Amino acid sequence: MRFSLVLSLLCCLTGAAHAAPASHPATAHKAYLSLIIDDLGQNLPRDRRVLGLPGPVTTAIMPDTPHAAEFAREAYKAGKIVILHMPMDPATGPFAWHPDLPLDELEKRLNAAFKAVPYTSGINNHMGSRMTSQPQAMAWLMGDLQRRHKFFVDSRTSAQTVAAAEAQKIGLASVSRDVFLDDVRTEQAITTQLETAIKLARKQGSAVMIGHPYPQTLAVLERELPKLKAQGIDWIDIRQMIGVRSNKAMAGHGKDGVYR
Repeated sequence: MRFSLVLSLLCCLTGAAHAAPASHPATAHKAYLSLIIDDLGQNLPRDRRVLGLPGPVTTAIMPDTPHAAEFAREAYKAGKIVILHMPMDPATGPFAWHPDLPLDELEKRLNAAFKAVPYTSGINNHMGSRMTSQPQAMAWLMGDLQRRHKFFVDSRTSAQTVAAAEAQKIGLASVSRDVFLDDVRTEQAITTQLETAIKLARKQGSAVMIGHPYPQTLAVLERELPKLKAQGIDWIDIRQMIGVRSNKAMAGHGKDGVYR
């Protein structure tokens, strides 16, 4: 009786040893989102709501605002990435870049802007539909950012931008915007744009969103961002996004990874 029991047990173990290995589900396709909020530094109570968003939001601070330095310090202490939101033509003001300015004046204005916004890891363009189409100025900017060890985010305010292409040529860490959240300032429209970004992230693996500290935008983000994880979306910071994309252009920005 005991022998039969042992034999039966051995047969079970032998069968298990030769059974086909358990199948493992295929690794899910990753979908990454990054979020930048532009135009910060103008209104501290409003801008502090951005710091309360539940994830790695990037704070893009304008140099010609009354609270630029103070908010940059607060964002940095809160663990948020700070970038310079650099005014470019058709933007105006003492820091703004224009195509007719000589290179030494562009450099002077960039230096002053970085001084106005401390703790920066990189920059993105504020407006700039005319300026980002200037190859010589953009090539100089990317070289200067590389020297400063800062990255570049192309806001893509114009289809004629060459900024990301110039960054790619020299291997500067950079990434391009995919979706503007709030060109239309209603919660319904902003929610639709967020859904567009999520769909794009699922389709191409990642999406970079840019929004502004409008009450409608912040209301949507406060409500919807905590739901991303349950939807299988990884919300990552902009540095991680640069690594995910490896400086390659998405289909909407170029072809075969090269910016056009």
